[in-house]
Amino acid sequence: MTPSPAAAPTLSDLIQAEAQRFVAEHPRSCALSRQAAQVWRGGAPMHWMTDWASPSPVFAAQGVGAQVTDVDGLLYDDFCLADTPAMFGHGQEAVARAIADQARRGTGFMLPTAAAVIVGRLLAERFGLPLWQVATTASDANRAAIRWARAVTQRPVILVFDGCYHGMVDDAFVTLKDGQPVMKPGLLGQVHDLTVTTRVIPFNDPEALAAALAPGDVAAVLAEPAMTNCGMILPQPGFLEAMRDLTRRAGTLLVIDETHTISTAPGGYARAHGLEPDMLVIGKAVGGGVPAAVWGVSAELSERMDAAAARVGPGQSGIGTTLSGNALALAAMRAMLSDVMTDAAYGRMLAGAERLMTGLRAVIAARRLPWSVVHVGARVELVFAAAPPKNAAAMREALDDELRHALHLWLINRGVLIAPFHTMMLVSPVTQDAAVDRLVAAVDGFAAALEGLS
Repeated sequence: MTPSPAAAPTLSDLIQAEAQRFVAEHPRSCALSRQAAQVWRGGAPMHWMTDWASPSPVFAAQGVGAQVTDVDGLLYDDFCLADTPAMFGHGQEAVARAIADQARRGTGFMLPTAAAVIVGRLLAERFGLPLWQVATTASDANRAAIRWARAVTQRPVILVFDGCYHGMVDDAFVTLKDGQPVMKPGLLGQVHDLTVTTRVIPFNDPEALAAALAPGDVAAVLAEPAMTNCGMILPQPGFLEAMRDLTRRAGTLLVIDETHTISTAPGGYARAHGLEPDMLVIGKAVGGGVPAAVWGVSAELSERMDAAAARVGPGQSGIGTTLSGNALALAAMRAMLSDVMTDAAYGRMLAGAERLMTGLRAVIAARRLPWSVVHVGARVELVFAAAPPKNAAAMREALDDELRHALHLWLINRGVLIAPFHTMMLVSPVTQDAAVDRLVAAVDGFAAALEGLS
């Protein structure tokens, strides 16, 4: 009898083989992972550290520039960059000097330092809003923005876009399911129905936005100018302008969260595109890895905030933490804004991102893949859809968790790190062309491997 031909391998087979390769090549990371599971709930100091596609986290030893070395001595081209805090590269000398100097003189006093004046001026000059406050994280800054918006407008509702993520902000954990607002299924321990005070609509839908604002009860629209947390969704022509016009007409504040879209330009997406938000939130990269975020307001809004505070009277506002605005964070932000986040740095980042997009699109064309590439400045996304989705519902249809998992694991095993949550890649000013080319080659190798699967 003629033997039956062997069945072609499947994507699951590829994942299994890559997992076995990872374990063989990362003995120390795997051993540390087992030890960490004994002392850290979930196996790591922060649960996102275990969200990578590899069988265990890659345990980092050091980062230099745009590369990371792990405890097994393996070197990676880093296109995750700590999911943005290290967007300008690891181990920035200006930041290292600034925080070392400040640490010797005290990390925090619950008093301002002279650096605070300089940082405030730098923020105003760069982003165009005159008055600022510091938070410890973008989550804290977004919470403050929401609280102030409700206090100022005396309205209860916050509007967000389906698929958004604005950190650990309960008000934003609302999504659309079959066109109806529901709380995100993964939200833990929430006893209040957030859909009562949070309205959610599709991105890029000005008609839905106008209808949502029509009741006159929306305090603020909280939005990224380009969505980056459910796969990258770019604004359609005219949508952001319509959003700004509609919010003004409705007496609703516009809060723009630039935690990720700061990759666009030195002044962020809003400044580059003339969006004129009432409040602007920037986190992660602004502190160069030191926990810090800032939020700025217009002069008019600041006056309304003063009036709202006067109505309430003295007492604990529920906004801010003891660590917010500490001397160490201000020192880091001064170094970042003065020496690191320069026009020249952005020029190098954008050129590298262009090289990456060109390379990925060449792979897609040569392999005839039903994929596409989108970007916001130096942030590039590979999308498993022939045309980039225009809203979260369409993006969810394009998501293929098994394919994404396989790609991530394949890249890790070839010395490339990208953000673990979808297929987002970030180019730093110190990312070398050779590293971009290695990433493109790794994606091409993955695509070639897919051609042999059943």
